Amino acid sequence: MTLVQRMEAVERRLAEACARSGRVRSDIELIAVTKYVGADQTKSVLAHGLTNLGENRWQDAGGKWDAITGSQWDASREHAPAGQAVWHFIGSLQTNKVKDVIGKFTYIHSLDRLSLAQAIERRAEQLGLVVPCFLQVNVSGEESKHGLSPEGLFPFAKELSAFRHIKPVGLMTMAPIDAEGEQSRPVFRGLRELRDELNGKAVLAEPVTELSMGMSGDFEIAVEEGATWLRLGTVLVGKS
Repeated sequence: MTLVQRMEAVERRLAEACARSGRVRSDIELIAVTKYVGADQTKSVLAHGLTNLGENRWQDAGGKWDAITGSQWDASREHAPAGQAVWHFIGSLQTNKVKDVIGKFTYIHSLDRLSLAQAIERRAEQLGLVVPCFLQVNVSGEESKHGLSPEGLFPFAKELSAFRHIKPVGLMTMAPIDAEGEQSRPVFRGLRELRDELNGKAVLAEPVTELSMGMSGDFEIAVEEGATWLRLGTVLVGKS
C-alpha cells in the first residue's frame, strides 16, 4: 500500500470506531511513528499533512530531526509553525539523553520517575521552556514494561507540583504486546479511569485531558475507550 492508501484506510477505520463509540474524529490526534523509516519517508509523511511525528530513541531520531527540523529550530517557540513537524518522544527516555531531547521534542510521552522529572526540569529551565508531558502508567503490570504502577501514579503526580517547567497534560500506556482484540480493552479503560480519578482528586494543579494510547494493532479499541492521541507506525507510515 502507498502512504496515501494507508492514510485513507486508517481514516475509514477511525470513522467507524468513532461512530461505534459516539466520539468526534476531531478530538483524536494521530502521531505518525517514524522509527521504522528513514528521513526521506519521514519527509513524505510530513508533506502529506501528518505533522505529529513520533520517535522512540534519540540515537535513531537525531539524524531525521536534523534533516527535517534542524535549520528551523527555535527552542523558545512554544508551538511549531503550521506545516512544520511537531516531535513526540514516545519511548523510554534515559536521563543522559534529556539534554538532546528537551527543546527539540515538543511532547514527552514517557515521564515515569522522579529522576527523569528532575533532569527534564533542569534542562527546561536552562532553555526557558515548559515541557508538556504524559505520565506513563504500566496498567497491565507487565515486568517488561516501563511506567508507574497505577498506585504509584498519585504520589508521583503530587510530587510534580514542585516542577515549574513540566506541564502534565495526560496519561500514556501500552497494551500487552501479545494482546489480541478485546484483550487490550481493560488496559485502555483502566488508563481512562485513572485519569478521571486523578482529576477527581485534584492531585494536579490543573486537570489532565489527554490519553496517549493505541498503536497499529489496537487503535480502534483505544478510540472506543477514550484515546485522544494514537501512536501509529506500520499501519500508517509503513516500513522501509
